[in-house]
Amino acid sequence: MTENPARSRISRTPGTDPGAGGGADRGAAGGPVTGPGTGVGRAAGTDAERLAALGYRQELKRSLGVLGNISMGFAVVSPVVGLYAVSQVGIGVAGGAWIWALPVCLIGQMLVVAVYSELASQWPLAGGAYQWSRRLAGPTFAWLTGWMWQFAVMFANTTVAYLASPWFFALFGLTPTPAQLVLVSLAFMLACTLVNAYGINLLRRFVSLGIAAEAIASVVVGFALLLFFRQHGFGLLTDLLDAPATAGVSTGAAFLAVVAVGGWAFIGFDACVSTAEETKDAGRQVPRAMWWALLSVGVVVVLNAVAVELAHPDPAAVVRGEDLDPVTTAVTSGFGDWSAKPFVVVVLVSFTACLMASQGGAARGLYSLARDGVFPFSAQVRRVNRHKAPIGGLVAATLVSSAALPLGLESTAMGSLITFGTAATFLPFFLLCLAAVLARLRDGWRPSGAVSYGRAGTVINVLAVLWTGLEVVNICWPRTILAPPGAPWYQVWAAVLGVGLVTLAGIGYLLVRRPQRLMREPGAGATSGERPGDADELAPAVH
Repeated sequence: MTENPARSRISRTPGTDPGAGGGADRGAAGGPVTGPGTGVGRAAGTDAERLAALGYRQELKRSLGVLGNISMGFAVVSPVVGLYAVSQVGIGVAGGAWIWALPVCLIGQMLVVAVYSELASQWPLAGGAYQWSRRLAGPTFAWLTGWMWQFAVMFANTTVAYLASPWFFALFGLTPTPAQLVLVSLAFMLACTLVNAYGINLLRRFVSLGIAAEAIASVVVGFALLLFFRQHGFGLLTDLLDAPATAGVSTGAAFLAVVAVGGWAFIGFDACVSTAEETKDAGRQVPRAMWWALLSVGVVVVLNAVAVELAHPDPAAVVRGEDLDPVTTAVTSGFGDWSAKPFVVVVLVSFTACLMASQGGAARGLYSLARDGVFPFSAQVRRVNRHKAPIGGLVAATLVSSAALPLGLESTAMGSLITFGTAATFLPFFLLCLAAVLARLRDGWRPSGAVSYGRAGTVINVLAVLWTGLEVVNICWPRTILAPPGAPWYQVWAAVLGVGLVTLAGIGYLLVRRPQRLMREPGAGATSGERPGDADELAPAVH
């Protein structure tokens, strides 16, 4: 791997991973892990030895194959959840032409997956955003990136649980009160926590069943709507239905707004990274899983978006704000009223699988931070139970996500949290892609894992920075057309305010506790028996 000689923080001690930096590495038994210095992604030896070469001990249960890893990413990206999140807003803002924003967002996210694939292949670690940026850009940048990513995922779990709860009541034909929605959301959260607590194998089984039902139902429903229940010609796909004029914006502004919303349909593939330390041959399989998760979900989302639009009896009613659930309308209009209950079950299963997998990802991200002693209450958060599940991170993630649920008592407040979650998810994408491209151009870093795109990787990386940077600005841009009628000013500015508050909280903790001081150089030597304590103790290299 080519590196800049001026990059003094990277050691060239024999037996180290120069892509990670640091001094002599030690394996799980305390002995040195030797290698040619080309990065752990191509190093020989077991997964545990590769993990030890990166400075950590195998604590989680490594039992996932590539299909199990794909299931985690597929569940979090979730075609049903993604389509429900964007279809009503998309049609309402850009009419029938809104679906062209989906390929744009999918291609943009493919650029991000390409960058993530090179990083995950070289450093197959849980907590990818934090671990990768620590090796590419240094402790302070890494800690802030990890902090933002964690809160983005934890608050996204809040919104997924909240958005799932109305479907529970719909199953029984009930109209819930705000308090009932919050209580059922909490029940969803706790049920998913219980499954996660029993380890990766039980989690995989539940998630796999969920996505199997979701995938089959999504594909069958999509093709059936398109082939047998289509009510409009394909010309509708280029018809704005006067939606921009109705909203009082230009066509270009409407399309940008839909792109801002459409990005939500293609996030979550990084859940594959969260389970990297539980995946066999992670350096090769995690990148494959991310690609399969994103592309399979992308195809299903685009298929169903087109099918729903062409099978909807009156898309103009969505533009007028008379139909707030175009997906269900299209399905029941085509299949008949009998399909309403089965469809509710499919949606409910999809939301549950999404929450379960995303919650597991949040727990593993916290575990990754805490074992370095750089997160509040690290000694407790880093704990692993007898099922080899990161129980400390799971409890912490559940507490944070649940603490935000009372916002559901006020619909505008929950809407603000949803807006923040989208922006806070794309910001770590941007920061990590930026760190990678700067490391390439400034320090001569070249990916040394099993996945490397060579010179094309730099071009892809630059394009990924441009895409994610555009999307961060696009999502944060205050727009009244994406807020409910009469929404308070703070909901219009929710993305900026939310990202600003979380960032300020992170900077405050950074200045007071100075966790960046505790970050050892990645790969620095220590014995395998050492373990980090709380944030007041220096974190060793191999945990």
